[in-house]
Amino acid sequence: MLLLLLIFLATFPFYGLPSYYTVLVMTFFMFGILAVSWAMFSGATGYMSLAPAAFFGIGIYTTTILYSLLKVRVFSVLPVDALQPAVNAFLIGAVVAGGLVSFVLALLLGLVTLRLKGIYFAIFTFGLVVFISELILFLEIHITGTRGRTLILPGTGAPLCSNTTIYYIMLGILVATLLAIYFIRRSKLGLAMQSIGGNEEGAEHMGVNTTRVKVITFAISAIFMGAAGAIMAAKLIYIDPIIAFNLNYSFLPVLMAIFGGMGQLYGPVIGAVIFAYIQRILMTEFPKYYMLIFGNTRYPVHARWIGRAGAKVAESKAAIKIVERRRSGATCQYLKGKV
Repeated sequence: MLLLLLIFLATFPFYGLPSYYTVLVMTFFMFGILAVSWAMFSGATGYMSLAPAAFFGIGIYTTTILYSLLKVRVFSVLPVDALQPAVNAFLIGAVVAGGLVSFVLALLLGLVTLRLKGIYFAIFTFGLVVFISELILFLEIHITGTRGRTLILPGTGAPLCSNTTIYYIMLGILVATLLAIYFIRRSKLGLAMQSIGGNEEGAEHMGVNTTRVKVITFAISAIFMGAAGAIMAAKLIYIDPIIAFNLNYSFLPVLMAIFGGMGQLYGPVIGAVIFAYIQRILMTEFPKYYMLIFGNTRYPVHARWIGRAGAKVAESKAAIKIVERRRSGATCQYLKGKV
C-alpha cells in the first residue's frame, strides 16, 4: 500500500493536471515535514516546542545567502544551457546546508535551554523565532542596507527552478523524515524519549541522561525543518524576515500533529493534509474571515494538548514521590542488613 502511494506521488506531476495541484500537494509535503519533525521531538517528550519557524526560516536564509554569494561569481558567467542544471545542483546542496545549519543551531540552543521545562521552554522557543527574525531584519537594514532578497535566475528574471523540481526535492525530504522517525522510535533513543514523556523524573532516577537525549532529538528534528525551508526559498522567490520566520510555521505544525495523532507515523501527515487544505480553501473563499475561522479551529486542539500536559505534570509529581519512597525503603533495608 505504501509503495503504491509512493509511486502515485512520484508520478503525480505527469498526470497532466494544472500546476495548481502540484503546488498544493507540495504544500502538503512541506507541512507534513514540519508536523512530523515536530512530533519527532515534542510528541515523544511532551515538550511544547514553538521553534519550527526558527529552523524553517534558517533554512530559507541559508539558501538565500548562499545564492547571493554565488550569483555574481558563478551563475552569472555560466552559459544558458548549463545554468539550470547548475542551479538544480546548487539547490540540492543548499538543502543539505540548511539542514546542517539548523542542526548546529538546535544543538547549541538545546544545550542551553533544554533544562527548561513546561511553559518556560515553550515561551523561550517562541521568543527564539521573534528574536532571530528581528535580528536579521536589523542586520539587513543597518548593515547591508537592504530589506529582503530575491531569488531569480540572472539575466532572465525567472524563478530558480520549476515547481516540479521543488516538488520532488520536498517529497524526498518527507520520505527521509518519515524514515528517520520510524527508526528513532525503534531505537534506544526512542525508548529514552518515551520514558521522558511518561515521567522525566523517573527516567532520570533510572539512569537516563535526559538532557542529552532531548538535545540530540531536538537537533535531529531541526535538520528536516531547515531542509524544507532551504528548498522552499526557491518557491517564495522574494525573501525577507517577516516571510521566512512567519509564526504560522510554528503554530500550524503543532495543530496538525496533535489533530492527526502522534501515535502513528502517518498521523501528523494526515493532519497536515487536512489543515493545509482547509487553510487554502479559507484563504481563497473567505479572505476577510480567514484568520477568525481558522483561529477557532486551533483552540480545541491546543486546549487538548495543554490539558494533557497538565495531567502529565500531576502524574510526574506523584510518580517521583513513589520512587523516592521506594529508594528510602531500600536504603533502610540495606542499612538493617549491614547492622
